[in-house]
Amino acid sequence: MGSKTLSRSPRLDTVLMVEKFIKENDGEYKKKKMWENLPKKMMYQTYSTIIDYLLVSGKISVDSEGKIGWIFYPEESEKRLKKAHLAWRGQKESG
Repeated sequence: MGSKTLSRSPRLDTVLMVEKFIKENDGEYKKKKMWENLPKKMMYQTYSTIIDYLLVSGKISVDSEGKIGWIFYPEESEKRLKKAHLAWRGQKESG
């Protein structure tokens, strides 16, 4: 197979564990310190892959100090969208 290295994807239970930890410790840790405090140990490369996925998917953000926070609240978004839709429909019918 040559010199290609195969990258392995993190398991779902591992991703969910990191998500739960971030939610419970919202804004408390920078990347490396969070990895050191996770309840289950994993390779840093695996952890970095999970953090990259969570950033790209819009579930977490990193503040100016480098601390990681949870920002994905689909229930809240759905409530706001419903309110906005009802308000827009009300304006459309009266306009």
